[in-house]
This record gives sequence, structure tokens and C-alpha cells, in this order.
Amino acid sequence: MSAIGANRCPRCGNDNRTDSFVCAFCGKRLRVERIENYSIFKRIEEDFTSPARWYVIILWLFIKPNRAFWNINHKRKNAPGYKIMLFNALLYGLMYLILISRITIVTVPSLSLNRFIVDLGTFIIFFGVGFLFYLLSGIILIWIFSRGANITVNFSERLESRFGKEAEEKEKYSEAEMSPFSIYKGGTLHQQQAKKYKMMLCAFAPYLLTSLVKIVIILIGTPTIIIPNMSALAINSPYGTPLFKSPVWAILDVIDAITLGIWVPILISLSIRELSNSSTFRVLISSLAIGIIVAVLFYFLRPSFII
Repeated sequence: MSAIGANRCPRCGNDNRTDSFVCAFCGKRLRVERIENYSIFKRIEEDFTSPARWYVIILWLFIKPNRAFWNINHKRKNAPGYKIMLFNALLYGLMYLILISRITIVTVPSLSLNRFIVDLGTFIIFFGVGFLFYLLSGIILIWIFSRGANITVNFSERLESRFGKEAEEKEKYSEAEMSPFSIYKGGTLHQQQAKKYKMMLCAFAPYLLTSLVKIVIILIGTPTIIIPNMSALAINSPYGTPLFKSPVWAILDVIDAITLGIWVPILISLSIRELSNSSTFRVLISSLAIGIIVAVLFYFLRPSFII
């Protein structure tokens, strides 16, 4: 790691913390890490003009995650974190709707009102389950990743020093008065709250893609079964066994484990890096360690079926 400047920014002349990586006043990069040689970890050093649309940010989370979190950090209250949780839940419901479509129920004809009610009920139930699952697991994982970042870069202390405590009242400023670099407590304005969870929930965007992949795998890999009635759809029944004991589920669990162990920690690291103006490498090490541990526990403690 090489130092571009000491405490004083070479562009605007303001003093910064000795461990700052960008200027809190003008956004000038003060220190460069070797990991920034990889494009997804490179810090964006541009004048911020306006926040991107939420759908553009979601696209950037896949192709330009460093730019996505840099953009989000300038207007964190507009972060599409909850939208991503909603879309994840919709795909979760769709996945199980497709799964139930693989089941032919003799007493419930395919093109009937009763079958429509069964399919709609399945989607609504699993949409609700999916939303609670992704939201609660996201909040819990963010808390765990934050604890790891506290060890490596004093994440909570840096957030408090830059944005104040969450309960503090913020003075209101109009959009016209805002400096494009007014995102830090040490900057010209500090009207924004941290909005940590809303921003960090964006790191779970990879599940949008993996859910689509899982839907395709279910369509291709799960068998079609015929059952006499709904009561015959039991996990260990002769009817349900071929579907719920399919090796496809192990493949889906591996996809989830890889996403949780590698992809999500990388995005979490970028969000923490932007929020705390801290070292990318140190945050990445703690996040990957936590992600791999959680993924291994998830894989080996997973149920043999999901419903």
C-alpha cells in the first residue's frame, strides 16, 4: 500500500483522518491498495452528479459493483436494498410455483379453477416465506459481517465518527445546498444518516441471478410426478420421494453455498469500504472468512429437502 498523501488532501487542502482512503471533503483518493489493480475493487474517483436509477444500480451490482456502491453511497436513502429483497422473494415464489407445476394431481385437473387456486396459493405462501427469509437472513448476516469489519477496520466506530449515532437528529438541507461530496460527517455537510442496512442489503443482489439459474435447473432436472390427491404429496411418500429426493436439490444447495461464501462477501466488502472509508483488503479478508464459515455451516446443516 502506498500513500498518496498524509492527512492533508492534495486537491482541496483539507485535513483527513490518517487512516482515510479518500478525502472526506472532495472525494480525492489518498491511498491506493494493490487489490485495486482488479477492476471490481478499484475506487471510483469522479465528480458525482446525480444518483443512477435503481434498475441501473442493480445491473451495476453484477457488472460494475464498485461503481454501484460508490453511487449508492452518495444517496444511501435511495438504495434499492428492499427492492432487491422483494424481487428475491418473487423469484422464490416463482421457483416453488414451477416446482408444484411438476406435480400432476389426478383429482385436480390442470385447467381448472381448483388447480389455479392451488398454484396461486403456493406462489403467495412461498413469496411471503421468501421475503421473510431473505430479509431476516440478510439483516442477521449484515450484523455478522459488521462484527467482522469491527475487528479489521473498526467499522462501527468509523460510521459513528462520520455520520453520528443513528438516533441523532440531522439538520435538514435542501438538495440545492448539498455538495456532491457531503456524504461524510467530516465533509462540508453531513445531513445524511448512514442507512447501513438499506445499502448493505444490496449485496444480496446475486440471489436474483442464482434464483433464475435454480429455476432453469428445476425445470430441466426435476421429474414430473402424478399423485391421486393433495394428501398424497408427502415428503417420504412413494409419490413425493422422486421429486424431493432428487439430486437436483444438492446442486441448488451448492449454488447457494458458493453465492453466500464468495459472491455476497465481495459485495458486502465493497459496501463496508464505501461506508467507512476504510481498507478494501482488510474488510474483504474478514468478509470472506465469515462468508465461507457460514456457507459451510449452511451446506452441511441444510435439510435434505426445502419446502
